[in-house]
Amino acid sequence: MQPKAMKLAGLAIALLGMVWLSQGIYIQAKALLAQKLLQSAWQQTLQGKSKVKPWAWADTWPVARLRVPSRNIDLIILEGATGRSLAFAPGHMQGTPAPGDRGFSVISAHRDTHFAFLRNLQSGETLHLQSGSGASRTYQVAAMQVVDADNASVPINATDRGLLLVTCYPFDQLGAGSRQRYLVYAIESKSPEGEDV
Repeated sequence: MQPKAMKLAGLAIALLGMVWLSQGIYIQAKALLAQKLLQSAWQQTLQGKSKVKPWAWADTWPVARLRVPSRNIDLIILEGATGRSLAFAPGHMQGTPAPGDRGFSVISAHRDTHFAFLRNLQSGETLHLQSGSGASRTYQVAAMQVVDADNASVPINATDRGLLLVTCYPFDQLGAGSRQRYLVYAIESKSPEGEDV
């Protein structure tokens, strides 16, 4: 190969690498910045306002706040688990109980941004969820499971109050479009007398 052609090939490879790197940085930056912008909408929600849009063009709104102290995680949860909402924050899957209500609320997020911490989460770890009404509930991680995205059956007791956190799997897959999902089951913690914690 001629020196000029080698230089051009090297430049093309470097430019392609820079594009891939910048896309990865952009996704991470957007996810972090969105959580900062969502804090204002969340505070308004806690003050009793309904369906507060975090920015003018948003088609979603904050419904809960999820904290995992052991992992230094503090996330605002949006209503709806669409591709647009998941670009900014974890999303509550419509058709499942609202976060904090009786039953299992399903919350989904991307494996490489907001739910990247799930890969290290252990049974027994504590999750704290605050609903839009301001009520707080504590959950403990009960189990983790990998399922096929098309044939997932989730063995849960609908009378329990819990969270089902869902993300794509495997965590270190480079491309989009995984056929597997990683599920984390968390059950509401109860005090010894059976009262909500």
